[in-house]
Amino acid sequence: LLLRILREEVAFETLIARVLTFDYVGALVGSLLFALVLVPKLGLVRTSLLFGALNCAVGILTTWVLADRIYNPLALRVRGLVLLAALLVAFGYGEHFVGYAEQSLFDGRVVYSEQTAYQRIAITQAGGGQQLYLNGNLQFNSVDEYRYHEALVHPAMFAAASRRSVLVLGGGDGLAVREILRHPEVEQVTLVELDPAMIRLARGSEPIRRLNDDALADPRVQVVNDDALVWLDRTRTQKFDVLIVDFPDPNNFSLGKLYSTWFYKLLREAMHDQSVVSVQSTSPLFARKSYWCVVETMRASGFATRPYHALVPSFGEWGFVLAKLHDFAPPSRVTLPLRYLNDDSLRALFLFAPDLGPLPVEPNRLNNQLLVQYYEQDWGRWTQH
Repeated sequence: LLLRILREEVAFETLIARVLTFDYVGALVGSLLFALVLVPKLGLVRTSLLFGALNCAVGILTTWVLADRIYNPLALRVRGLVLLAALLVAFGYGEHFVGYAEQSLFDGRVVYSEQTAYQRIAITQAGGGQQLYLNGNLQFNSVDEYRYHEALVHPAMFAAASRRSVLVLGGGDGLAVREILRHPEVEQVTLVELDPAMIRLARGSEPIRRLNDDALADPRVQVVNDDALVWLDRTRTQKFDVLIVDFPDPNNFSLGKLYSTWFYKLLREAMHDQSVVSVQSTSPLFARKSYWCVVETMRASGFATRPYHALVPSFGEWGFVLAKLHDFAPPSRVTLPLRYLNDDSLRALFLFAPDLGPLPVEPNRLNNQLLVQYYEQDWGRWTQH
């Protein structure tokens, strides 16, 4: 539009350079503001309404700048001002719109929601339990989360030669830490969680505190708010006996990097010769290629792996990977009283039916992010049906 309007007033070469310069600079600034400032501070809905209001304001301003070229600019200004007012009102009530949308999205009643700098946190109440959602994805259901967290934590703890120092990456709800602290030998737990809001929730919400047994208040627990990959890269000298990796599923490239060969090589540097690591690895039933891609990626990073899975009713069949730096036999004895695991069920975790078995896949590297592509294909089949 600017090119057509100004072509008779400015030299063509100068015109092209100026218009494209403002176009590219504006796109760069807008993209950075959108991703780094506006969405983390305002949320997606209010950010969208803000951009709409800015565009509307530009349109209104144009009716003055180009008044001699526009038919009936006054009518356009009135329409623009009405639209701008509607957008600003919607912006003011943006959180209410998000609340209505969340309530229709989830089965249960939303009892808490918050937009943090990193994600949308929502807690719902349904079926006699509480459910935690991050960006609309279920993270746990209080009715059966013990199955997931016992399966995530205790095989690694039972397989470890020592359990004095434990590293937890992710798991800001404190539920994995709760299971770790059941082992009396534990002297130190380092929890690395990106989002400080999750830690505040785990420490301050009475229902969550009851669920995690106030684990994050234990003096043996040290909480670090940082990106796990950055923290590992910066803390290369500290070694841990047991490492628990509890990240959300790799449904985007930001999370996919936390399942890459690069990440697992950094993870190896936090291990000594007898250390054990356990990784949550999505479903070997619903996302079979994705699951075995995680296994293959860890193998390509130099780990000896023992894949295993557990039935968690809220999620279905769910997968994990137990790994060491040398070949090892999976644990077969439970030395603590647990709700889900005993000797028989522990051994059964490592048995795979044919429909859960290995598939030929490539490892997930930082420069190809194949895991995210596998994940989209795997879960896309189920959402389509």
